[in-house]
Amino acid sequence: MSNNKLTAELISFIEEWKEKPGNLIMVLHRVQAHFGYIPRETAFEVAELLDVPVAKIYGVITFYHLFRLTKPGRNQIAVCMGTACYLKGGEDLILEFERLLGVGINTVTEDGEFSVEAVRCIGCCGLAPVMTVNGEVFGDVKNKDCKKILDQLKGK
Repeated sequence: MSNNKLTAELISFIEEWKEKPGNLIMVLHRVQAHFGYIPRETAFEVAELLDVPVAKIYGVITFYHLFRLTKPGRNQIAVCMGTACYLKGGEDLILEFERLLGVGINTVTEDGEFSVEAVRCIGCCGLAPVMTVNGEVFGDVKNKDCKKILDQLKGK
C-alpha cells in the first residue's frame, strides 16, 4: 500500500482551487509541501481531480525547476549556481559533495540521508558561493567546509 495517496485535506484544497485561475501551480506547490516531491501516482490523482491531462501536470512539473519528481534526501543540500556563486566556486562545491557522498547531482544517497542539487540564485550573492542545507543558508563556502557540514548533519 502506497502512502503517496492524496489526503482528505489535500483533496479538499484541490476542490477549493479547482475553478480558480492558476490552480495547477498552487495545487502542485501544496502537494509538494506535503510529500516533499510530487509522486507519480499523486500526479495522476491531481490530473483526475482537476480534470486536466497528465501531460499538462508533467509539463508544469518539468518546466519549473522547484518541483521535484523524486523524493529528496532527509538532508537536502542545494548549491547555488547563479552567476556570482558559479564564478566563485559553486561548481567546485557540487563536485566536492558528489565526491564525498558518492552520488551525482540531483540524486539521493542509497541510505536516503542526503540529496544534492544545483539551484539558481538563492539571493545572497554578496556571500558567494552560497548553499543551503535543509533551508539554512551557508555563505562563503569553501571545499574544505563540505566535509564539516556533512559530519555535522550525520551527527543529528
